[in-house]
Amino acid sequence: MDFFDKLGDTLINAGKDVSKKAKDLSGTAKLNMDIKSKEDFIQKQYAEIGRLYYEAHSKEADAEFAQQMAIVTEAYEAIAKMRDEVLKIKGARVCPNCGSPVPDTAGFCGKCGTPLNQMPPQQGNMPQDGPQNPMQ
Repeated sequence: MDFFDKLGDTLINAGKDVSKKAKDLSGTAKLNMDIKSKEDFIQKQYAEIGRLYYEAHSKEADAEFAQQMAIVTEAYEAIAKMRDEVLKIKGARVCPNCGSPVPDTAGFCGKCGTPLNQMPPQQGNMPQDGPQNPMQ
C-alpha cells in the first residue's frame, strides 16, 4: 500500500506542477500579446504624429526632414495618378462637388445630385468653380 500512496502523491504533485506551468505559460502568452498590442499602438501614434507633422510642415520642411517630405509628396502624387488611371479604366470621373466617382455617362452625381452633363469626362478629376448651369 505504501507504494501506491507514494505513486498517488507523485502523480498529484506532477499534476500540480503541470497545472502551474500551464498557468505560467498562459500568463506569459497573455503578457506577450499585451506587449505586442501596446507596441502596435505606439507605432500607430508615431505614424499619426508623422502625418500631422507632414500636413503642418510639408511646404516649409526643415532641412532635416526635406528629403522625407519630398518622398511623401511624390508618393501622394503617384497615388493620385494611379487613381485617375483606375477611373479611366472604369469609365468614370470624379464629381467636382463631393469627390465621389460617377460614370462618364452620368448626367448627375448619384451622391450629391450635382449636374454633370456639360462636364467633359477628361476633366472629371479636376475640381471646378461650381456646378455648371445646364440651361446655358
